[in-house]
Amino acid sequence: MKMRTQIAVATVSGRAYFKIVNKLKDMDITFLSLIPGEPVPPWIKVVITTESEKKLISHPRVLVYNAELDPSSIVGEALRIIMSKEIYENLVVGVDPGRTFGVAVLADGKIIRREEGLGVEKAIDLILDEIKKNPSKNQIVKIGRGLPETAEEIARGLEAVLPENTLMEMVDENGTSTLKDRGFKRKLSDADSAIRIASKKGEPRLRSV
Repeated sequence: MKMRTQIAVATVSGRAYFKIVNKLKDMDITFLSLIPGEPVPPWIKVVITTESEKKLISHPRVLVYNAELDPSSIVGEALRIIMSKEIYENLVVGVDPGRTFGVAVLADGKIIRREEGLGVEKAIDLILDEIKKNPSKNQIVKIGRGLPETAEEIARGLEAVLPENTLMEMVDENGTSTLKDRGFKRKLSDADSAIRIASKKGEPRLRSV
């Protein structure tokens, strides 16, 4: 446990703690809960706290979280610290289009964000935001084409706004929406499907000239 748990959450703010911890659990990231002022174990690489409590934290890497904001950004920053990454090698965004969209962001193979229940505009905004705040040498967006018209709609929307060095691929969704569990097929969530899409090789989508 000491080797795996490298992030500590140190706050007595119920709202801040709830939002940070829920995001960490959602991303399957282990963490240590501390009360501000408690000693920080030596294996902890980064501590997340609030502005009013940071003076109580004795640690070289302290991240301050504002409970009014989405915790995804602060958790992503904590991940970069524990992975010792100033810049990622590869950033891959998987998109599962449908009535609502699932989006998964993988940085050097590590899931750093997963969301679902998004509309087209929110999905595009999330993708652009993640590419902007997670610097990487290579970026690629992989879009599942299970629903061709919907896949093309988001591809066209992204084509107009993605950085020029960001590639797009259209991915066959076969095997990305269900999981075989004890002989039975179980439908995956849109976010989990997006993770599988991000992990598959697709066909490059050339941008319109």
